Amino acid sequence: MLINLSITNLDFYLTMTNSFSSTTSQDLPWLYRGISEIFPSKPDSDNTTENLALLIAKINRPLRVKLGIDPTGTDIHLGHSITFRKLRAFQDAGHTAILIIGDFTARIGDPTGKSDVRRQLSPEEVAQNAKTYLEQVRSILDFDTPGRLEVRYNSEWLSNLNLEKILGLLSTMTVGQMLAKEGFAERYEKENPIYLHEFLYPLMQGYDSVAIEADVELGGTDQKFNLAVGRDLQRHFGQTPQFAVLMPILVGTDGVQKMSKSLGNYVGLSEDPLTMYSKLEKIPDSLIKDYFELLTDLPLEQLPENPRDRQKLLALEIVTQYHGKEAAIGAQQASLNLVQGKTNINTDAVPEFSLDGIEFPVTLSFILKASGLCSSTSEARRQIQGGAVRVDGERISEINQSFDSPESLNGKVLQVGKKNFLRMVR
Repeated sequence: MLINLSITNLDFYLTMTNSFSSTTSQDLPWLYRGISEIFPSKPDSDNTTENLALLIAKINRPLRVKLGIDPTGTDIHLGHSITFRKLRAFQDAGHTAILIIGDFTARIGDPTGKSDVRRQLSPEEVAQNAKTYLEQVRSILDFDTPGRLEVRYNSEWLSNLNLEKILGLLSTMTVGQMLAKEGFAERYEKENPIYLHEFLYPLMQGYDSVAIEADVELGGTDQKFNLAVGRDLQRHFGQTPQFAVLMPILVGTDGVQKMSKSLGNYVGLSEDPLTMYSKLEKIPDSLIKDYFELLTDLPLEQLPENPRDRQKLLALEIVTQYHGKEAAIGAQQASLNLVQGKTNINTDAVPEFSLDGIEFPVTLSFILKASGLCSSTSEARRQIQGGAVRVDGERISEINQSFDSPESLNGKVLQVGKKNFLRMVR
């Protein structure tokens, strides 16, 4: 018999306060580093269903630790890497990572934080995105040690749900519970459309936990509702409800908004070493501690006191993770050379800007705007006038400087200030 869970039950998990701080264990630093919340969490309980640290200590098998990703795009950035890094920490502690590729749920689209319905993707788009995601996370997760990773696609079980089973899932939640989800209430209040298929998303995401019998699920703080649904569904299907480990949302390189490719304040895992290094070595001082805590394993008490040295260490450490030590050192030197206006650098390491589509003759101020190095031609003219613009290390002071053909710029490094540069190619 299907049981209709009360809204009070679900709301309990959604409104729990952050109670993990007093449970921090010196024996499990990898678990507690950088997390926002673990729920449920009763630090003084001797019940392994209420205390994750106790469960880890007592269980005689590897935990099944779930992380679900919907391949709705092609790029993964450092903000996404936080949960992958925590998943790797569980792997290194001997547990089994279950990486769920949401090839089915991606076709619905997670409505979390969205003011409008998401575009539904085709199966072909999802498959291609999933391939690129897996390529990028190989630099984080252990794909080689037997028993440490299962990659599953939720179409395995979701595509086989018939109408009877779907009705059973729908009967476990009320409309009131759904409208408690972030975004739905706001859209309802503003009379923006909410489509019925969107209500299915948290249920299907939660059913993933049932299908793979998860002991722990990882997610960002914006996923709390979905992870709570997973616990409720596991309870409904007679399983022990999973623990939920919530990770912070990373602030982007602008120091203001969450990291997002659309906002341009991101560092992509697939970006070249010099681009990564250059972005990271100039992040605001206010972000440095969080970046070290969330994106590295370096001891926080041993960081340099000088903020500039911290920026350099952070950039070097993160580039090393994704490209290796040699490439990181090369990026650091190339960045220094560019800052000093030197021309004897490996220009192949500099990010490229294609001159294709640019009509010549063209002014330098137009190139600066088109490349994104300046936000407008008027800003570009101010930068030139202020002596901040160089072409291949040579300062340009002529405010109306122009170029007759692509050949006059091809292969040259265009630089604004000390840390913003591009290599122009055709």
